[in-house]
Amino acid sequence: MTAQTHRQWRVAARPIGRPLLASDFEYAEAPIREPDEGEALVKTLYLSFDPAQKSWMENVAGYRDPVQIGDVMPGRGVGVVLESRDGGLRAGDLVEGPIGWRDHAVMPASELKVLPEGVAPPAAMSLLGTTGATAYLGLVHVGKPKPGDALVISGAAGATGSLVGQLGKLAGCRVIGIAGGAEKCAWLTQELGFDGAIDYKSENVRSRLRDLCPKGIDVFWDNVGGEILNDALARLSVGARVVICGGISRYNFDARDPSQMPPGPRNYFNVVFTGATIQGFLLGHYEREIPLAEARLLDWIRKGDLKFKADVREGFEHAPAALMGLFEGGNFGKQMLKVGEP
Repeated sequence: MTAQTHRQWRVAARPIGRPLLASDFEYAEAPIREPDEGEALVKTLYLSFDPAQKSWMENVAGYRDPVQIGDVMPGRGVGVVLESRDGGLRAGDLVEGPIGWRDHAVMPASELKVLPEGVAPPAAMSLLGTTGATAYLGLVHVGKPKPGDALVISGAAGATGSLVGQLGKLAGCRVIGIAGGAEKCAWLTQELGFDGAIDYKSENVRSRLRDLCPKGIDVFWDNVGGEILNDALARLSVGARVVICGGISRYNFDARDPSQMPPGPRNYFNVVFTGATIQGFLLGHYEREIPLAEARLLDWIRKGDLKFKADVREGFEHAPAALMGLFEGGNFGKQMLKVGEP
């Protein structure tokens, strides 16, 4: 590879109704063009990974443009500006945006956001950006936490779940996290200050929810779906709020074919008995409030009120494996890939 080319991972297949495979991605090298007016050339430092990227490949995510076979795999990342033809960016700026799976990118400067001073890329990707805004805005507008509420989170050791729990503590909630493995559960309680944790791999989730939430669950933040959602619905308090953020347990099914999808929760009628609400959301629903969310999060970061754990792999060649690992429960905290140095 010469200085005039860059490395890419492209979408090679649609993983509909099955797990991701290495063959779903194609490695390629391509020329680097000069940036036009209003664009910037960015060298990628880190890539970020989220379960939703699989649905982008399948073209079942109605909230974004379709991804075509042969396209650069979409995704967000942090990079350093090498050249800018936009007055808002200059060479040397650390920026975050939809860089995609490539080690250099020429893209509109309007899609890039300069990282706050003093916030390192792993912290920015774990606590700010789409992860931070999703956690903050979803909890505030859909979860509507109140002091004393019992807040339960599935997928609690992931980037979004762990941040939701910390925001819940700042709001005065009793926070219970559901995660896989003793190490993750210990991190939630000992490092993040959760009031309790349930290891779904070794404990009976429904029984433990009865123990830890004797008066019921006031806010349930769901990143998983499936049996864990079913167990939570059985423990709702009167007027509870169920926030549907993700459903990683269903991402390997074919969403176009209802006959292949797992059945819905058996305890859904408890929503009637408790007067609870179940509401899903997308970050785009609250787009105007993202700057406010980031300002609040940044204030807490600077005060030392928010912690994170980054699960960092190294090497551009490992991008497909990093995404596939999310669906195996292998990540601990925010999954990211270190691609280069500034």
